[in-house]
Amino acid sequence: MCCLFGLIDYGRRLSGRQRGRLLSALAVQSEVRGTDATGYAYCSGGRLHIYKQPLPARQVPLFVPSDAWVIMGHARMTTQGSAWKNRNNHPFRGNAGGTHFALAHNGVVCNDGQLRKDQKLPKTRIETDSYVAVQLLEKENALTPDSLKTMAEQVEGTFVFTVLDEENTLSFIRGDNPLCLYHFPGLGLYLYASTEQILRSGLARTWLSNRHRETISVERGEILRIDPEGRRQTSRFALAESYPCWACGPLTLHHSCRGNACLEELKSLSYSFGYTPGTVERLFREGFTTDEIEEIFYGWDEL
Repeated sequence: MCCLFGLIDYGRRLSGRQRGRLLSALAVQSEVRGTDATGYAYCSGGRLHIYKQPLPARQVPLFVPSDAWVIMGHARMTTQGSAWKNRNNHPFRGNAGGTHFALAHNGVVCNDGQLRKDQKLPKTRIETDSYVAVQLLEKENALTPDSLKTMAEQVEGTFVFTVLDEENTLSFIRGDNPLCLYHFPGLGLYLYASTEQILRSGLARTWLSNRHRETISVERGEILRIDPEGRRQTSRFALAESYPCWACGPLTLHHSCRGNACLEELKSLSYSFGYTPGTVERLFREGFTTDEIEEIFYGWDEL
């Protein structure tokens, strides 16, 4: 349960310092979903840059170049692959048909090992399950709506992916995990985070707290691409309703297998929030959804 966050300043009205302040506000709020590592990706000087450290956001210095108009951020809570090996942290770098890109992921991919075997993907020192999405895009040899669709339809688990290419197009690929996207049309600005609570809390500390904004809906099974001029293009992919998944183990609950995968992720993280796996399973059996249990973890509800 990591956090995605970032901005698209297509109006180019903000200074690098203003963009840095906005990102820092979002990053600090994103710590409620992960403090093991923090990473950023942006384009500057005609090149894609990725900067990440195995530290919480408030300890990671952020310098935003004046020509970095689109910035993708990630706050990590480790589920697979040690955060102290920085190669395991997000964003990840990829190259699909000569197009360089950065990818970040919120969720858990259950079938990464099987995909590497079935698709004959190259061996890598990166242990994180999310990296298989990079490898699938590289195998497609292109970074297009079709290749993003193909990747999204092969991975099994819970996910939202963000993909930034070297031309400053940012793509959102939403599976089951949450995503909130705000548009400030008067400023030519998009801001996003994994939850609206994080966006609101972050903005409350900035000059944008009372500015007019629109919420842009990104549905489950949707790919949203926003180009450097702020234009939006949407497409769809088939989101599996159920699949065999190692994370589900012997559970026999009356929920989809997809929900069980998320449940197991919640159980694995429960001790970090002062709960036990047994408490999580009891709540699930009593009718709480995995989203509601997650809200309990982060203090947005009462147990």
